[in-house]
Amino acid sequence: MPPAVPRTERGRLTALYGALLLLAGGALVALVYVLVGQGLYASVSGVVSTVSPALRAGETPEPYPYRSPEPARTVAPGEGPSPEQLRAYALTRNLSGAVTEAAQHRLLTVSLIALAVFAVLSIWLAWWMAGRVLRPLAVITGTARRLSGENLDERIGLDAPPGELKELADTFDAMLDRMEHLVSAQRRFAANAAHELRTPLAVQRAAAEIGLAGDPPPERVARIRAKLIGVADASEHLIESLLLLAVSEEGLESTERVDLAALAAAELEACPHQGLTVEPALAPLTVTGDRALLGHLVRNLLTNAVRHNRAGGRLALATSADGELTVSNTGPVIDPADVPRLLEPFRRRAERRHTPGEGAGLGLSIVASIARAHGAELTAWANPAPDGGLTVRLRFPAADTRRQGSAQPH
Repeated sequence: MPPAVPRTERGRLTALYGALLLLAGGALVALVYVLVGQGLYASVSGVVSTVSPALRAGETPEPYPYRSPEPARTVAPGEGPSPEQLRAYALTRNLSGAVTEAAQHRLLTVSLIALAVFAVLSIWLAWWMAGRVLRPLAVITGTARRLSGENLDERIGLDAPPGELKELADTFDAMLDRMEHLVSAQRRFAANAAHELRTPLAVQRAAAEIGLAGDPPPERVARIRAKLIGVADASEHLIESLLLLAVSEEGLESTERVDLAALAAAELEACPHQGLTVEPALAPLTVTGDRALLGHLVRNLLTNAVRHNRAGGRLALATSADGELTVSNTGPVIDPADVPRLLEPFRRRAERRHTPGEGAGLGLSIVASIARAHGAELTAWANPAPDGGLTVRLRFPAADTRRQGSAQPH
């Protein structure tokens, strides 16, 4: 049968601490017993040899202080000890042995009793201390058991001095903050996606039921047909954007060296930007990543910059050798507090008007997702009036920029 093992951490810590304290107490008792026993006989023998002549003569020795031990007297050569000296030596030896044995027995008895009391107190103290140390873990466990999707706002808030358990509780609270943010974002994403997908279906149903009711003329059928095709194209674009967002959230399956400056130049040339002043400043920049996803990243940034620009506005695209890609555009003045919200899925600066070319509100969120997949740091800020608009800057990992800098010709 295997030995009994405590089933709780408190029990295990109590057994460990108690065993260590008991072992230390036992070692201390043994050490004291050995050290005292080594010099005890000599001390007792010296005292007994001092008082034994008085005992033999029938005198009453002074109880305190003891007489100082007399130095041994040397017997002359050829002269043996007298019978009186032999009797005194035998008396001293027997009395010293008896006193030494009694003292050692008394010392051992008292030490074992003290060790037993010490063991009981140490086990109780170990149990109490283990409970004190593990109390924050009980609080963390209780909070984790109560958590659900409805009360992710609950926190531990451990009030304790700095230490490992305090750090664990603070880390758990930080994890809850991230979980609450992710769950809230997921709920908003699901609600917004359902709304975005339901709207084109409602438009298609209304066009079919109302526009094609009865015997419509060919002109109306053509208009309804064009409307249905446009709605289908918008739905297809929305679904493709959702798939792209899902792919970018999964991370990178394969990577390669990508000339981001050349890729940005190709995307800028393919992007329609009539009426805008384009300011390219493309320094050599090579990063490691997925070429297709990086192409979508640049394309979405340019499309967003063109779509939310103004007539006669400006579009700036720049890359730098230290790993930065920057896209800036003029346009409506944006409240700086709204910029972080624009990076979330289905978030727009203004309410949706369902006009052609409006977009699904996924462009910047896809950019942010692709940036995370490549380990790039994304920073966005609103441009001040009167130009307005938005500037988005991505800084790719320094390791790639170092390799790029070393590969450049001198």
